[in-house]
Amino acid sequence: MQPKNPSDSRTIMTDLVLPSETNPLNNLFGGELLARMDRAASIAARRHSRKITVTASVNHVAFNQAVPLGSVVTVEAAVSRAFRTSMEVYIDVWMEDRTNRKRSKANEAIYTFVAVDETGKPTEVPPLEPVTELEKERFAAALRRKQLSLVLAKKMKPSEATELRALFMGDR
Repeated sequence: MQPKNPSDSRTIMTDLVLPSETNPLNNLFGGELLARMDRAASIAARRHSRKITVTASVNHVAFNQAVPLGSVVTVEAAVSRAFRTSMEVYIDVWMEDRTNRKRSKANEAIYTFVAVDETGKPTEVPPLEPVTELEKERFAAALRRKQLSLVLAKKMKPSEATELRALFMGDR
């Protein structure tokens, strides 16, 4: 399979925060934001793999800034790394100031998706070739996160986690 550029999978969804989507403090419900991030990430994973994709895990979510009622919210998702059948998708959430229209990063998340065939069996995905510095950083970090996850799940021995060893012990 030919490697793909992360921007080929990039998905941008912009929406308004409505009253029915807010908590008692008139901020966007966290669960509503999670759903929006999941939808954008799913589209990015599908665009990259050209397969049916399913959410395998939500690896990281940071609710750094409350998103008030009436805010314009943009969710940007792109595949940060493709493995054999899974893809890590990095999600940035931006909020637009109502008065000056400046954007600020409100939240971020990292999800993992698996490509499946019509029977639900995992299927291979194309590799990814990062281009920009940010894409290269996220690409490298994705392998460390995957190795950490495998070590914690006891599916990989710590001694086999080469990227983690290099990060923490200077091994190369």
